[in-house]
Amino acid sequence: MEKQPSSWRGSNGGHEERLPLRGGGGGLETEARAPHPHAHAADQQEAGRGRHRRKCLRAALLLCLLTLPACVLVVGNLRAESSPRMLFDVDDLPKYDDDDQDIRDDMPDDLSPSAQIDYDRLLGGLLIEGFDERSCRSRYQFARYHRNAARVPSPYLIERLRRQEALQKKCGPGTKSYNNAVKQLMSTQSINGTSDCNYLFLIIHAGMGNRMLEITSAFLYALLTGRVLLVDRYKQIANTFCEPFPGTSWLIPSDFPLSYSEFTERSPESYGNMLQENVIRGNTYRSLASARPPYVYLHLDGDYAFHDKLFYCEDDQQFLQGVPWLIMRTDMYFVPSLFLIPSFQDELSKLFPEKDTVFHHLGRYLLHPTNDIWYSATTYYRAYLAKADKVVGIQIRIFEKKGILQRNGPFPHVLEQILSCVQGEKLLPQIGVTDGAAAGNNRTIAVLATSLSSWYSDQIRERYSEHRTVDGTTVKVYQPSHEEYQKKKNRKHNMKALAEIYLLSMSDVLITSGFSTFGYVAQGLAGLTPWIMYRPENHVVPEPPCGRAMSIEPCFHQAPYFDCKAKRDADLGKVVPYVRHCEDVSWGLKIVNETRL
Repeated sequence: MEKQPSSWRGSNGGHEERLPLRGGGGGLETEARAPHPHAHAADQQEAGRGRHRRKCLRAALLLCLLTLPACVLVVGNLRAESSPRMLFDVDDLPKYDDDDQDIRDDMPDDLSPSAQIDYDRLLGGLLIEGFDERSCRSRYQFARYHRNAARVPSPYLIERLRRQEALQKKCGPGTKSYNNAVKQLMSTQSINGTSDCNYLFLIIHAGMGNRMLEITSAFLYALLTGRVLLVDRYKQIANTFCEPFPGTSWLIPSDFPLSYSEFTERSPESYGNMLQENVIRGNTYRSLASARPPYVYLHLDGDYAFHDKLFYCEDDQQFLQGVPWLIMRTDMYFVPSLFLIPSFQDELSKLFPEKDTVFHHLGRYLLHPTNDIWYSATTYYRAYLAKADKVVGIQIRIFEKKGILQRNGPFPHVLEQILSCVQGEKLLPQIGVTDGAAAGNNRTIAVLATSLSSWYSDQIRERYSEHRTVDGTTVKVYQPSHEEYQKKKNRKHNMKALAEIYLLSMSDVLITSGFSTFGYVAQGLAGLTPWIMYRPENHVVPEPPCGRAMSIEPCFHQAPYFDCKAKRDADLGKVVPYVRHCEDVSWGLKIVNETRL
């Protein structure tokens, strides 16, 4: 566990007279101080008054439950300036009810200079009114916690989202169209006609960052191809994200007839295998102009083979367009390769005139954390970050292994790289060699560090607490959790990870670790161009230690390098000016905006 703040005392070590604590049932209890050793027995009347005051205090604390924002801020002030409590113990969080005021949109707060400041709750038209706000607080509150100016979505994107919502409702689970499509799914006959309702079913897996990238990629593909997006209901999706579409569900029903968890790259239903063997459902096809099977499995994971990658070719997209059901498994952000498919390019240009805003817009449209996660993130933000003049987010990911075990350090060269980056780029002030304070500076910078290890934030906190900064700025360092190892199948771990992603996205400045999808998602949601810390080699700090990203878009790590038109390998980072190789993954692809280069 992290060290608790100096003013956060237990039952035996406190100098506080009485400290509010969270009780096991979600309420607040108080911890009594032992009687003063010099108290006089004759002071019966004064003792009675003291008991009366304590009873009043208990009542006041109970009243705090009805005005929780003030309590959160009081508790935050009682905690130390050094290190906060750990984030998000799911079992200890109070549950929402209709009277929870700390998260109401109309509740005045001090998150900004003006308590009544307006914010765009509909995100420029990405969202629509009509959802139940209490069931998903994050949907309409996202903009409230993001101080950065968001990019404006195009009118055409907004129009297409409304059409997609209508399609999801018309063809979603429980409708006649869906029931007919499921019957067709189990048919042994090839499909020659077309349907008003075609489907893309995404098999969810991988860690939280990858999960958010794969959902967004699949949604864009569904949008481009006129398909209904459905997602795997058995991978904690309902526990982590709210339903994104009005009047319907995106979760695949529990009675879905295919055993999709058994699909692999070797499955006969795999599109790559179908091409390689020239066999689809027992029939031999000499061209892609033939009848289609009821469904095709698309294996687009990082271990996919050459024939699987032909998914990104124009001719293959024409064939897949006529398949009623596509079952997709991916762990990647494959959007950059969609921009290289000729039939999609005009539509993508209309959807995203600023090409490097795909994840920024679609991620904020689709991905809304459930109430427990949102409450955890926003409560932490209010307690520790809201009052700072600047919030600097540092996302630390260590890619070290010993055998199959992940190693997170401590690695001194990683600490040196972090400090060299933040101080060299003037994101944090230099530390002075003396303890003399610079006059006339009352600025406070809050550093939000996320890492599986607490050692790095502890070291940064220690350095800034032992010596003053050269310009007098106060630097406070916070780390919400340290799980030591990634546990992508653990529900609580995934909920903590998602809360931390959204906390990082609330930063004013962002430093991320190269190759990490966790950082990609935070920068995209925030609309912040990050500084990327390059991956060290042989435990040596890279020179330079970090660099500014070309755009806010994620990197496609395992992009294909086959030129479909030329029928040969090629450098696909040079085909169009807005798809380049990534700064942190030389063989990967990312979208950039030509006007910002």
